[in-house]
Amino acid sequence: MHETDTIKTATDDLKISFIGHGTLMCQFGDLIIHIDPVSDMADYSALPRADIILITHDHFDHFEPSTIDMLSKDGTEVVSTETCAEKIKGSIVMKNGDSGTVKGLPIDAVPAYNIKHMRSPGNPFHPKGVGNGYVITFSDKKVYVAGDTENIPEMGQLSGIDIAFLPMNLPYTMTPEMTADAALAFKPKILYPYHFGDTDTSRLIDLLKDNQEIEVRIRDLQ
Repeated sequence: MHETDTIKTATDDLKISFIGHGTLMCQFGDLIIHIDPVSDMADYSALPRADIILITHDHFDHFEPSTIDMLSKDGTEVVSTETCAEKIKGSIVMKNGDSGTVKGLPIDAVPAYNIKHMRSPGNPFHPKGVGNGYVITFSDKKVYVAGDTENIPEMGQLSGIDIAFLPMNLPYTMTPEMTADAALAFKPKILYPYHFGDTDTSRLIDLLKDNQEIEVRIRDLQ
């Protein structure tokens, strides 16, 4: 069984299941939302099929068309980037800065990219404008799933974030110091580091221990 946290909203409970790595599942009322589902993280035959699937970018550990097919049913809406949409028929394409409503949930696509960490000079692991983070509004709660990104300037424009998932692993995303800097830019009420691999998560707790506005929660999301 995957660990699950329940967040109270003004209407239904939001249940967030921590599948692993960059993969999450949310249940809100009758809706099931899968985020970056890949088969290495779960036995998806044992999990409910999706009403909404969100894909942040096209790297293999976040995007697996066969698993998207497995989780899909009549009426499933897949929200993805332009590059992912080339491999999924009928998906809703969202670019950085786009906003929409999917099955009653407001969803904003926000930038996710590297500034510092590069595959080679001038070749970032995640180029600007390709991948998305998503802000999903569940009743009166805003959840930010950052995707693969660093502490980019656009994070300072986020507001009213109740729950944030920020990636914390090298060389692809952020150090604990960068993750703390990102969190301080928009101050989510609850911060979950995710996609953290072998990174020492206690370092993030120590960096933010004097900040009373942000509750850091560590879950099994290696």
